[in-house]
Amino acid sequence: MNRRARHWGVTIVLLLFTAASRGQDSLSGGAGLWHLKDCIVYAEEHNIQISTQKLNTQVAGEQYLLTRAAVLPDLSGSANENLRHPGNNNGDIGTNGSLGLNSSMTVYRGGYLKDDIQQKNLEVQSANLSLLSIINDITVQVTQAFLTVLMDKESVVYARDFANTSQAQFSRAQTLFGAGSLARKGLLQTQAQLAQDQYNLTSAINAERRDRINLKQLLQLTDTAFDIAIPDTIINSGTVTPMERVKSIALANRPEMKNAEVSIDIARKELDKARATAKPSLNLDGGAGTNYASDPATSVMRQLDNNFYQQVGLTLLVPIFTKRVNRTNINVAKIGLEQTKLNRDNTQTVLELNIESTYVNVMNAQAQYDAALTQVSSAREVFQIANEEFRIGSIAIVDMIVQRTQYIQALQNYLSAKYNAALAMRIYEFYTGVPITMD
Repeated sequence: MNRRARHWGVTIVLLLFTAASRGQDSLSGGAGLWHLKDCIVYAEEHNIQISTQKLNTQVAGEQYLLTRAAVLPDLSGSANENLRHPGNNNGDIGTNGSLGLNSSMTVYRGGYLKDDIQQKNLEVQSANLSLLSIINDITVQVTQAFLTVLMDKESVVYARDFANTSQAQFSRAQTLFGAGSLARKGLLQTQAQLAQDQYNLTSAINAERRDRINLKQLLQLTDTAFDIAIPDTIINSGTVTPMERVKSIALANRPEMKNAEVSIDIARKELDKARATAKPSLNLDGGAGTNYASDPATSVMRQLDNNFYQQVGLTLLVPIFTKRVNRTNINVAKIGLEQTKLNRDNTQTVLELNIESTYVNVMNAQAQYDAALTQVSSAREVFQIANEEFRIGSIAIVDMIVQRTQYIQALQNYLSAKYNAALAMRIYEFYTGVPITMD
């Protein structure tokens, strides 16, 4: 191989290894870029699912205030004015009217009102726990979307560097071909490699744009200038918490488990209310009022005073035969209680299986990451040897391209394994209440 070919081979090696070595370094965050914490905080304030549940929580709070007010007496006023005609042509049109105030209060209802207040209070707690569960879900989704964009960005860096390298190779090949130092086949091979790398770069750029839009959708953000910052650390170096320890912490603290228990308490109160409706109820009623009529002999004010009346009374209602309504309500409430217990058991099972699955993902992801790290290191070294052999003319350009392709594949495997390991570990630790961070 002549001096020009050897120079070309050395140039390829330098360009590729410079690209690989600066791939991660090129991913540096700038001013105004969003960190993961920024995304999570923004999502908590603007995500539609979270905002909807916040409104549901407010509704539950209003219902609680309403039930508390139900133990108070009500008060209403009334006034009416009537015109009357005597029915003959000689009579004058007269008026009459009345004024009144009425109030009623439930004295006893079998404990229904107390149970209703307690139930509505539990429903407020349930709404807040549902909000926490949704926030947890969105946090995981935002983290996954954030890491996906990070991986896309790193893929773009490598794809761009490989495309630039291929462009340099093709330019050099054109020079050598023009000088008669390279066969047309070698020129076409470098041209095909350039086209493939340019295609890969375009795909990587499009993937990053698409996944960045997905992240913006989670945030309910329309800012076209949105972009994320690159953290200093992606892989967690800490030890993996034992699975049984994670299960114990999660079962005691996760909002979905607490909500399942609260739902059982709500169902118990529903049963208590159903039983209360089968008991007698006692209401206190009172009122005051007066009336008047057009009468030339007596002034309206005198009539209001003379006709003023007050009344107070107790009303006792005793259910005797309700056509099985009360019994049915009680039985349905009992069934509802059993259903909430089954839901609680299912929530616990799902949570434990999710933790177990995540633990397996963590162990597999870490093993894959270690293997991918070894693979990319070996592929890099093999590619280096191939380039040296190409430089001295012991292998053809097609063999060097094969090793280059294998090195690119190893890099892709490494990127996928790295970000899978980062996500799996953070989700697993999140079950213990550890906030998801990425600095």
